[in-house]
Amino acid sequence: MDKLDTLVKLMGEMVSNQARLRHVLGEARLLDAEARALAARTVTETGSESAEIARALHRFTLDLRDLTLDQERLIGELNDRALGMRMLPLGTVLDPIARVARELGRSLGKEIRCEMSGSEIELDRQIIDHLSDALVHLVRNAIDHGIESAEERLAAGKPALGEIRLSARQEGGAVLIAISDDGRGLDRARILEKAIQKGLIETGASQETSQEITDEQVADLIFQPGFSTSAIITEVSGRGVGMDVVKRAITDDLQGSIAIKSRPGAGTTLTLKLPLSLAVMRILLLEAGGHCFGITAPHVSELIRTSRIETIQVAGRPAVVLRNELVPLIPLIDLLGLPAPAKSSVRRRHALHEEALLVVIIGVRQAKLGLVVDRLIDARDMVLKPLPEHMRGRGALGGLVGGVVVTGTNALVSLLQAPALLDAARRIRGEAIKAAVKDSTRRHDGEPGQHVLVVDDSLNTREIEKEVLEASGYRVTLAEDGLDGWQKAVGGRFDAVLTDVEMPGLDGFSLTAKLRENDKYRSTPIIIVSSRQTLEDKQRGIQVGADAYIVKGDFDQSNLVDTLRNLLG
Repeated sequence: MDKLDTLVKLMGEMVSNQARLRHVLGEARLLDAEARALAARTVTETGSESAEIARALHRFTLDLRDLTLDQERLIGELNDRALGMRMLPLGTVLDPIARVARELGRSLGKEIRCEMSGSEIELDRQIIDHLSDALVHLVRNAIDHGIESAEERLAAGKPALGEIRLSARQEGGAVLIAISDDGRGLDRARILEKAIQKGLIETGASQETSQEITDEQVADLIFQPGFSTSAIITEVSGRGVGMDVVKRAITDDLQGSIAIKSRPGAGTTLTLKLPLSLAVMRILLLEAGGHCFGITAPHVSELIRTSRIETIQVAGRPAVVLRNELVPLIPLIDLLGLPAPAKSSVRRRHALHEEALLVVIIGVRQAKLGLVVDRLIDARDMVLKPLPEHMRGRGALGGLVGGVVVTGTNALVSLLQAPALLDAARRIRGEAIKAAVKDSTRRHDGEPGQHVLVVDDSLNTREIEKEVLEASGYRVTLAEDGLDGWQKAVGGRFDAVLTDVEMPGLDGFSLTAKLRENDKYRSTPIIIVSSRQTLEDKQRGIQVGADAYIVKGDFDQSNLVDTLRNLLG
């Protein structure tokens, strides 16, 4: 295996070397074009010699091109064969986990059934080796924290036998691995209590403030270093280490992402998104403020060009509407907090006011962010070189850099981590919102905000609408789809409801109609916020009982807030 690893590493270097050869070919083509242009302008005897030299250079350039393309094809095939020799089925790591789950369950007095699917999917052994410990920890955590005792399950109307399911499927150049249980789900109250004890949430946070923390934010708390809800320390859990280590291993070492989704009483699902191999990865190279950066292709959702007039202002920040979803925009150089060269400082300062914007949409889990960049340089398979241990999390970019790649000119380019970029953007938004909320509180003379339910299947749209409303003094609860919105509406009491139309299960029109049939919501203001803008859709919205209909493309912070205030009186 050591010899095979050495071979794969060498093949990666050869693939990287092809980029340099392509660069040399590009320079040869430029010289060829210049020589032919010079020969065409020269009519003397010397010019005849120049023309002959130009023809010879042209033939050489064509031969170099053919040789480069042939070698690139052969090296690519050889690299694929070498990687194929190191690929292993996921079953090599999943099968032992099934035994661990059953044995651990018995040791805790719980009967566990562990089901698996997708074991035949193959991953690079380099990833398999790093993945085993992370999966074992996640399964142990699910059994200890998630699965209830047989008595609790029977009392809740569940079968006594708890179920853990590990499933894998391939999606493009990545593999999705889901670890699901049918247990109690995340204990929101307990997590918030522990977060307050550890200082992750302000000690004086009221119950109302705790309710405003989204389910996604609560789930993210369990990945904080040293976080544990166990009452005592055991060999299974409670040591306060593990989940943060798992997240770092997935995001930093394996260039992947981890998402968590939970429903009270119905269980929890953790989804890992991993590349097929780390030996060679597809990298998008881009330029921002005179600096070159790279982003792994699996985290790039799409590339768009938009104009200044097509952007909208949401909570004081620019955003675009993409297929019924609000996506915030931010210049990459501003997000990284790096000084820009003087010649591009003016361009950077006015980046969001120019007519044409080049935007790279990155996505992690359900969240998306639009990075405004100056230009795209290249997109190709490249060798990822990890940062030395002493350089991780240090320097101006902190934990935003997960490694480096070498370009065709032998330049080192920082590889940015998409999850860290979204976290950084979220922190920037949070600081701005806190300031806005303080101003809003002063404007409202300290009166308690009214409670609004926001229902939308887009995480981005939910968070943006929440920020807009909170900045205006409202308390907000989020629901991720129509059914979730209906359950929260029936289980609580809200002063107003904002809902999208296109949602799985129960759409916004049906949700509005059901709410109007409920005594608590017969006269409650309901606003539909949707990308649908036909007259028929607007008329249907009014027919089912909506008080207002706002098109996302025309979304404006003041428009939404003013409409809500008018309806609430």
